[in-house]
Amino acid sequence: MARLAKITLLVRDYDDAIAFYRDRLGFVLIEDTHLGEGKRWVVVAPDQQGGGQLLLAKADGAEQDAAVGNQAGGRVVFFLETEDFERSYQQMLANGVRFLEAPRHEAYGSVVVFADLYGNKWDLIAPKRP
Repeated sequence: MARLAKITLLVRDYDDAIAFYRDRLGFVLIEDTHLGEGKRWVVVAPDQQGGGQLLLAKADGAEQDAAVGNQAGGRVVFFLETEDFERSYQQMLANGVRFLEAPRHEAYGSVVVFADLYGNKWDLIAPKRP
């Protein structure tokens, strides 16, 4: 059986991106390997449990640089699930995460949209459980 393991996220600076995901969102730095010529293999994840991971890839060239912060054309591109919505929301607020709206309680769960350091939109979501 296959699983989606990593998703590439274009960034402008490795260290700024690591700091945002680790210090503001509470992600874990899984790997940071220098590959030479300024390139690095940088992987972050919400935890060590082996779920989805982000490969932080430094934009190379004008086309990639133009896509930083707009990887989904202005739509929400990532969905960060939590079991304790209020705790996660308050922690992210305290860490300086920029929210684009007030939290909402929808039929599918509690949700709020936030932006990463480059402007990509994320949902913090606590899905309703049956």
